Amino acid sequence: MKTRNILLLSLSLILTAGCSDFLDVPPEGGLQPDQVDDPEKMVTAAYAWLANDRPANMWTWGDVRSDDAYKGGGGENDGYPIHCFEISTGVQTNFGEADGFWFNMYSGISRVNQALNMLEEQDETDFPDKYARMGEMKFLRGHFYYQLKVVFKNIPYIDETVPTDDYKTISNVALSNDDLWGKIAGDFKYAFDNLPEKQSQVGRANKYAAAAYLAKVKLYKAYRQDEKNNVVSIDQQDLQDVLTYTSFVMSGGYDLERDFGYNFLPGSYENGVESIFAIQFSTDDGTMYGRLNFADFVNTSQGVGCCDFHKPSYNLVNFYKTNKGLPYGTYDLSIYTKNSFADPRLFHTAAIDGFPYKYNENRLFQNSWNRNPIYGVYSSLKENVDPDCDCFVTLTPYTANSKNKILIRFADVLLFRAEALIELNREAEALSLINRVRQRAVDSASGLVNYSGALKPKMNVDIYRPGVNCTWDNDFAREALRSERRLEFSMEDMRFFDLVRWGVADQVINAFYNSESKRIPYYEGAHFEKNKMEYVPIPQAQIGYSKGVYKQNYGW
Repeated sequence: MKTRNILLLSLSLILTAGCSDFLDVPPEGGLQPDQVDDPEKMVTAAYAWLANDRPANMWTWGDVRSDDAYKGGGGENDGYPIHCFEISTGVQTNFGEADGFWFNMYSGISRVNQALNMLEEQDETDFPDKYARMGEMKFLRGHFYYQLKVVFKNIPYIDETVPTDDYKTISNVALSNDDLWGKIAGDFKYAFDNLPEKQSQVGRANKYAAAAYLAKVKLYKAYRQDEKNNVVSIDQQDLQDVLTYTSFVMSGGYDLERDFGYNFLPGSYENGVESIFAIQFSTDDGTMYGRLNFADFVNTSQGVGCCDFHKPSYNLVNFYKTNKGLPYGTYDLSIYTKNSFADPRLFHTAAIDGFPYKYNENRLFQNSWNRNPIYGVYSSLKENVDPDCDCFVTLTPYTANSKNKILIRFADVLLFRAEALIELNREAEALSLINRVRQRAVDSASGLVNYSGALKPKMNVDIYRPGVNCTWDNDFAREALRSERRLEFSMEDMRFFDLVRWGVADQVINAFYNSESKRIPYYEGAHFEKNKMEYVPIPQAQIGYSKGVYKQNYGW
């Protein structure tokens, strides 16, 4: 049973009666300063908010709106607002899912700001960790703001100097898009300047985590967007900053795990060499259920739990097919079969009929485990665990687990750097970085997915070899990088945000709708409206709360 060095404060969780309203969990209120008189406890309270179900749930926003995943569940009406986001049709500004996400993210920011105010009052002589703890808090604030930014774009930036009662007076368009990214980068820069390289307690942010997140934010900032969400330029200095901070992380002793699957296993595999920052979950920690991953608790296959949400798409699974070891490059409507050659990462990502579920050869995934055939024949694996693990907790009818959720891993850093190099027209330098990630995929073919006998899938993956299997020019390198990000990070809540950053969301998603509609009826009529659907509308409840200070996003 797993416990954590950082004690995550127990927060009430109200389980819903049915899946149709699984996101309509009444949020718990923020802590008031007079409830916590110890700055360390307030810091812990801010860390605890990372694991809250809404802040930790990004699959709704980063996967289901992309070509990687279907909503899943019992049907279109099971979590209907998410269905609307999935097909980019019928989205309303009063949907509770968006409002709840907004509220909970700012609740986390409020905890951070309260902690910062308490820390500021401490004398460094009596509290020698003062600035390190302030760095941790600004790291967390940067994380919360990053998630708000990629979902909503135009958000109010509120720091510790703003009284709580004045939150609603800060406009969400007071800062330009570039300036808002700059504020978020500033939080991570403060964290980078004040955090130690190593922390004595697992789960605390360190200097390398701050550098990795700073590189990520600088990469997003580099792609300048106009008010209509069009990418109009790519800033060279921001890209140079990505190189600076990724270089620092690469000097810090992090590396790729020997096998890709180690990133998605519990117990001794957690907080490994590739994990730069992760949400720490736990069981047997003195709370009612343990600090479980309730953000993904409805994503277990119906054959072993509930409720089969967050389903890999046909498009995604077919994307793992290879041609002479390289990405297949085209989409087809065929269902993946054991006769198809595939990138090994597929078998860590999607549960497929006839293959072991989470590497357990005594539990072969079956198509009958899929709750509703409208959502295809695959189930999500990365966030799930083997039901035989003591980290798997049954909360009838739901299940949850205590496996960590990695927010940034070393592969991300390598591909951040490769992307920056390509956009700086230094694609030759990006080759070795992308190949480093692909070589790990090659090596993984003989690892955890090397099942016995007939259970072993057909795998064939190779690195890029200029002049042999590819022509490594700038355009090819860019497509290779973008393909690699999908292969490496699918179902990890990132795909949609990548597409928006690159300015190709409408092209990719409308092509996806067109191809998927030939198999899945509810995609008929789906359409991604450019200059609108890149971002979730500002919740109408929040606009009302601000008495009109907040302005609605373009197109809404």
